[in-house]
Amino acid sequence: MEYRKVFDTIPEQFDKYRPRYSKDLFDYLISYANIGTGKSVLELGPGTGQATEPILSTGCNYNAIELGEHLYQKMIAKYGKYENFNIVNDDFITHDFGNEKYDLIYSAATIQWIPEQIAFSKTFDLLKPGGILAMMLTRADYKTPNEELYSNIQKVYDEFFKPDEEYKHGSFRYENAVDYGYVDFKRFEFYGQRVFTADEYVAFCGTHCDHIVLPEPYKTKFYDGIRRAVLEAGDKIIFNDTYVLYLTKKPEC
Repeated sequence: MEYRKVFDTIPEQFDKYRPRYSKDLFDYLISYANIGTGKSVLELGPGTGQATEPILSTGCNYNAIELGEHLYQKMIAKYGKYENFNIVNDDFITHDFGNEKYDLIYSAATIQWIPEQIAFSKTFDLLKPGGILAMMLTRADYKTPNEELYSNIQKVYDEFFKPDEEYKHGSFRYENAVDYGYVDFKRFEFYGQRVFTADEYVAFCGTHCDHIVLPEPYKTKFYDGIRRAVLEAGDKIIFNDTYVLYLTKKPEC
């Protein structure tokens, strides 16, 4: 199974433990893109809606495309009651959007799963003149607030984290949007913090694509080691989160 598809195997766990984004980030994005009633928005790969409600609640014409069938069903269960909510279960790479055009297209840790040429060219074509492309992701730091625990967790990784297929994701370059016609590329940072118990942290680790497919006997030993390390550190691990927001736009003409 492709790494980008494995999230669909754990919709409930994904919904509960994947990180949300800061209110300040959404306040800035909504203001910057002037999103509200009468504006049309497309979210790429919303998962189970970690970045959906703040945009949906503006009253905009919200649209989403989600690859995973179970994630798609979870989105409908959570947001189907909203009259301005629309979602399709399909692959952005191949989906035919017809004549649809959007004022804002946004991605929360999703666009990097799409080949760069398709990601930027297709979003560019789908935007109205002056439309905004917003790309957000979380940079999590658990080393700084938990140095000894971090060291112990790395020992668990060294001993037991042995996936069958190497995870090579991470080469996507957001700034390359300007090579495809986009202008006014900007980067912003917002901040937050998460605190997990040992069991919560194990569950969160289980939402990472390469952790989901970790084979036995390593999988059980890995999660047992992670749980034990956090328990020995007082049953607490702190994450200092940086929410990165990239903004760029399609020229007015």
